[in-house]
Amino acid sequence: MTQVQVSLLGVIIAIIFTISMGGILWWMLHPPPQIKPEVARARRSVETLKRILVPTSGKPYSERGIELACRLGAEHQAEIVLTYVIEIPRTMPLDAPMPEAEEKANQALNRGKEIVELHHLPPVLLIEKAREAGEGIIRAAKDNQADVIVLGMRTSLRGVQSLWGRTTDTLLRKAPCEVIIDKLPEEG
Repeated sequence: MTQVQVSLLGVIIAIIFTISMGGILWWMLHPPPQIKPEVARARRSVETLKRILVPTSGKPYSERGIELACRLGAEHQAEIVLTYVIEIPRTMPLDAPMPEAEEKANQALNRGKEIVELHHLPPVLLIEKAREAGEGIIRAAKDNQADVIVLGMRTSLRGVQSLWGRTTDTLLRKAPCEVIIDKLPEEG
């Protein structure tokens, strides 16, 4: 190599070194804005949603809850656990066969599965039997280690019903995880 080539190579290396050092200095002098600890904690808690439990009844309001759960879990590819609770009367054993109710449950879960698959998320389908829907949902949340329960709520209330039904009240009091309630606005 000639001396001109060597000095040209040295100049190129010096330029690359200077540009690299300038980039590092610029990066060091322009840190990202500070995030308050409360904001960082809230963001972290939403990032931990890996398993979302959604009780379904096959009604439009519960299917809306499935859609909401899918949107919540889309960024982190959360597993959507769809649960249908068959309420067994106290006069019957919990393991009593209920073919009509089980068929209705399978239809509701399959419709919910279609919604979840549209979002390219993994669905898990469960049929729970319980005396009350709330206790079945809570058992499913514990058994599946749910991070959050997303509950679609009916829009019309009849008679002297309170805003929360029995199931919603049970979930708000006893759920082992966060509960998100979605109520559609009343029509008309």
